[in-house]
Amino acid sequence: MRQWKRIGGRVVRGHRVASGAADDSPYPLGTIEMQTPFFLERGLDLRPYHPATIGVSIHPLTFALVSPAHTFRGVRWSPEHHGEDFSFSPCRFTFAGKTHDGWVYYPHPETKIGHHHDECTLEVITGFVDGLEYGAAVEIEVDEAEIAVRTP
Repeated sequence: MRQWKRIGGRVVRGHRVASGAADDSPYPLGTIEMQTPFFLERGLDLRPYHPATIGVSIHPLTFALVSPAHTFRGVRWSPEHHGEDFSFSPCRFTFAGKTHDGWVYYPHPETKIGHHHDECTLEVITGFVDGLEYGAAVEIEVDEAEIAVRTP
């Protein structure tokens, strides 16, 4: 049984490469779209979700992975890069009174090529969230057995 911890946060603008929306992105389809088949091979199906991430700042809180549901090592999703490590933990994302199931997406910084986030920003993969804008107040629920949330 999951032990959900509810955290308030704000939607922040990220690098926009996960969705492919960045003008200078080398991945016009977006990294999530490109990575999805590799995660599917390993047992995680992201196809029902929108192929992008939502950055949620929980500042001043920080987080650390403890025991994520999935960790995939050495995923070589692009011929231009060495394999990268990724972890996923289930979450719930709430905006404007609607809650969506999803995943915290965590590309391990020690294997990731650029586009890093600070330890106050969670990346969430979920269904398309209508009306969501940068700066919007949101809530995210994470499983305390998988993600530790720390106070400053």
